[in-house]
Amino acid sequence: METKSVVVERTYNAPIQRVWTAITDRDQMREWYFNLEDFKADIGFKFQFTGGDEHVQYLHECEVLKVEPPRKLVYSWAYPGYQGYSVLTWELFEEGENNTLLRLTHDGLESFPQDNPNFRVESFTNGWNYFVNEALPAFVEKQHGLLQYG
Repeated sequence: METKSVVVERTYNAPIQRVWTAITDRDQMREWYFNLEDFKADIGFKFQFTGGDEHVQYLHECEVLKVEPPRKLVYSWAYPGYQGYSVLTWELFEEGENNTLLRLTHDGLESFPQDNPNFRVESFTNGWNYFVNEALPAFVEKQHGLLQYG
């Protein structure tokens, strides 16, 4: 079976610690990501949330697998009741004092049922492009501007 991964990169006008906090602090994550009941960037921490499209919502079950503050966060990603297991990796790289490159990699997508359009690589690609290129920069760059100039 062909390995299918989604990789999305974006450089933000925000320091690495600001981006790290945005991807690891539950209250901040709720503002731009999913409505998480709880989240801790601790290895072994399990969390879940609901997400999907206008037609169907899916329960997501995740477990934190690796944490290297403020550079790397890795967690599993699965859907109870559906075949498949994937791994999501957030990597942060400093680019100067106030810029951060984010590389998001979602591996294992081929393990999900490919007869469901919501589990296809294209669906994940669209979703991650939205979060990485629209939702997260609007949050971290706005916040950074307030901190820097406010």
